[in-house]
Amino acid sequence: MKQFKILSILIFLSALISCVEKVKEKSSKPSIKKPNIILILADDQGWGDLSSNGNTNLNTPNIDSLRINGASFENFYVQPVCSPTRAELLTGRYFTRMGVYETSSGGERFNLNETTIAELLKNVGYHTAAFGKWHNGMQPPYHPNSRGFDQFYGFASGHWGNYFSPMLENNGKLVKGNGFLVDDLTDKGLDFIEKNASESFFLYLPYNTPHSPMQVPDKYWDRMKHKSLELLSETDVEEDLQFTKAALAMVENIDDNVGRVTHKIKQLGLEEDTIIIYLSDNGPNAYRWNGGMSGKKGNVSEGGVRTPFYIQWVNHIEKGLNLTEIASSIDILPTLCGLLSIPIKTEKPIDGIDLSALLLGNAVTIKDRFIYNHWNGKTSVRSQQFRLDEENRLYDISTDRGQKFDVSNKHPQITDSLITAKTNWEKETIQITKANDERAFTLGYSKALYTQLPARDGEAHGNIKRSNQWPNDSFFTNWKSVKDSISWNVDVLEDGRFEVDLYYTCPEKDLGSIVELSFNNSKIAKKIIVPHDPELIGKNEDRVPRMESYVKDFKPLNLGVITLTKGSGILTLKALELEGKQVGDFRLLQFKRLD
Repeated sequence: MKQFKILSILIFLSALISCVEKVKEKSSKPSIKKPNIILILADDQGWGDLSSNGNTNLNTPNIDSLRINGASFENFYVQPVCSPTRAELLTGRYFTRMGVYETSSGGERFNLNETTIAELLKNVGYHTAAFGKWHNGMQPPYHPNSRGFDQFYGFASGHWGNYFSPMLENNGKLVKGNGFLVDDLTDKGLDFIEKNASESFFLYLPYNTPHSPMQVPDKYWDRMKHKSLELLSETDVEEDLQFTKAALAMVENIDDNVGRVTHKIKQLGLEEDTIIIYLSDNGPNAYRWNGGMSGKKGNVSEGGVRTPFYIQWVNHIEKGLNLTEIASSIDILPTLCGLLSIPIKTEKPIDGIDLSALLLGNAVTIKDRFIYNHWNGKTSVRSQQFRLDEENRLYDISTDRGQKFDVSNKHPQITDSLITAKTNWEKETIQITKANDERAFTLGYSKALYTQLPARDGEAHGNIKRSNQWPNDSFFTNWKSVKDSISWNVDVLEDGRFEVDLYYTCPEKDLGSIVELSFNNSKIAKKIIVPHDPELIGKNEDRVPRMESYVKDFKPLNLGVITLTKGSGILTLKALELEGKQVGDFRLLQFKRLD
């Protein structure tokens, strides 16, 4: 009996200790919901493409309201083109350190040992989603679903050829979009907000406009196409007014969608619990009014890299706060971590700085620093007062935003110090280039169900040609011989069996070709027996002629199941037999992991 009582006491104490441990474990987790974050990124919108910055050619009341009800950085800088800026805002590090050197063909990827803001937020309990243009790697683990985002809907390429119900992907699976793309992406964002209203969430909305092709719904084009523009480009280059009108119409569409987002936040009572950021990824994609600044997209001058940056957090950030300190895309990650009071635990050191104290109105002095802009072998440096351009001319931006007066002779010491800083930065940060990039395209990542290998990333041999010089949304055509082939340099990360779909078009008269896919000792082949010869899409929807490839609807052909073994090699697609004059046109391969 005594032993039974002792045993009972021991069981009770054990249960009590277990309960205490569970309470301790529960109490160690964050008990207060952290604020949500919505990060909205426009594509190729200039600083001047907003009515809040003085442009009377368009109306952007919803974007403007973020500035009115929040803070703006007067001197905020990104990089001259898309993928570098996106890499920087996601990681807080200069893109040159991370393997980004192009906007296509693998050069847009940032290295796998980088840590994203989505990963940091997910680690502290945030639900994360990205809906839009990714442009930092397509194949997992470069894919957004492998870089901290629970959900991804959109496209991973640098630009897209059709904005009306195009082919997109949903967490890797190819799907058809629903309506005008920016509207569709916003729909997905609103649904995500509603479903996660009671939890902390991070919504990244990297829109695809006003990047070309210049497509926009009639509602926006009709009110812009006959409009007399009051403000025109200040450069000596003749402005394409139709292009300008199309871009501004696209920005007005963005503005309506920003309004849908802010309305949803108000409707759900989340204004005080939500940080909303709006910016663009580079300067305008053509010469148009841009506040008198020099340059456009692709240039390392003010006009190519200065962007609006508005941040709203109701009852936390003072309304109408205008900050003049220089800031950059590399500052977004550390500043968000500062606003949220979460630690920055990254594998690599951060280049950006935490500007949250400025935003919250705390007395703080920001140390003098330089911000570097780089593209296509050219680097410029911005200090708080000056910009040193790619040819080592010095401009006093405080009085000469248009970079018209070289003052290097008046300030030789400042000029020399900026030249030295530029030289040292280039030596320190520019690491992977096209000449030394040995990264293959990844295939067979064990945590991903789907992997795409598009024409964009392939190399054509023989007669085969690209549909356009810009690879991002191109396809291969002129496939006329068994000697022709398409290849990809791939790194199979894990052994596995994969079901493969080939997306093709082929007129009925040319049916019968047998196509083979091979990698090392594995091969699968299939005959094309179903005709599919659709028209090219895009010309009828374009408001101005495009420079990118037109697109069309490609049909999937199931090639079968291929077994791939871990290792590097060349994946090859070729024809074993030809029945007609051509095999057909090729868009992409889709791999689905079976085990």
